[in-house]
Amino acid sequence: MAARRTTTKKPNVSKEELLGYYRDMLLIRRFEEKAGQLYGMGLIGGFCHLYIGQEAVVVGLEAAAEEGDKRVTSYRDHGHMLACGMDPKGVMAELTGREGGYSKGKGGSMHMFSKEKHFYGGHGIVGAQVPIGAGLAFSDKYRGDDRVTFTYFGDGAANQGQVYETYNMAELWDLPVIFVIENNQYAMGTSVARSTKSPSLWERGAAYGIPGEEVDGMDVLAVKEAGERAVAQCREGKGPYILEVKTYRYRGHSMSDPAKYRTREEVQKMREERDCIESVRQLLLTGNHATEDELKAIDKEIKDVVNEAAEFSKESPEPALEELWTDIYADVAPQNA
Repeated sequence: MAARRTTTKKPNVSKEELLGYYRDMLLIRRFEEKAGQLYGMGLIGGFCHLYIGQEAVVVGLEAAAEEGDKRVTSYRDHGHMLACGMDPKGVMAELTGREGGYSKGKGGSMHMFSKEKHFYGGHGIVGAQVPIGAGLAFSDKYRGDDRVTFTYFGDGAANQGQVYETYNMAELWDLPVIFVIENNQYAMGTSVARSTKSPSLWERGAAYGIPGEEVDGMDVLAVKEAGERAVAQCREGKGPYILEVKTYRYRGHSMSDPAKYRTREEVQKMREERDCIESVRQLLLTGNHATEDELKAIDKEIKDVVNEAAEFSKESPEPALEELWTDIYADVAPQNA
């Protein structure tokens, strides 16, 4: 198993790349803030799990991905959709249960898909997406595609038995899958210290011979660098890789969670000292890559995009009753030539 790696220097990135990461993370942040507002107004029903605080994880890993690579995740999934290029209008409209949503308003927060962007959900059952991710990777290996699958799950799901069954198969068959443990330290509301005897989750891959590492998930450049190592291993046919990305969510597990299991002071300290967007903002300013006014203009542009998505989600009609009977069964089983 690979030794723990510590990033000692920032990878070289261009001004355009850094601005791109800033823009992408800010889009997720502003989108999730707006989703929280719409939920509070009663326009979003059911469950709604926000990604605020964790933006560097998915933006950093998408920076290491290539066209055609796949991704599958859990119910905290809006950020993953936006990072892989799905339309904010379609995502927000799905949250409000409207016809213009990615699943025509029938799936809601946890059940959105995009074949075009190779996004396979959004899964509400804890850990259920992990074997699905291995299956996606198996399909690529079977076809001989040079593709990689990013399989995201949390620290809570890391204690699920199906994760380790999947590890075994993935290593046995040298599948091109990256297991990304988004360790936000509290699962559904219980700290890792209270729920997990071996807190270094990536090291559990040692039993199966899967290499991996721990990554600072509040640093988008560190995540990108680690993602590139993981992707290289998979593309070279050397099998799976585990990234335990240490991150932090600022909101509760879902919109209905008051998060009384931690102090406000703890959350505020993370916001002030470790925020992933603010750290990139400072890099842009201190490196003379952007001015305060230019960054304010980006923020305004992003807010306009999100507000437009919110308006679209309100104006899009509700799905017709007949829509309930569509997309239940495949008409024809897919056949490969």
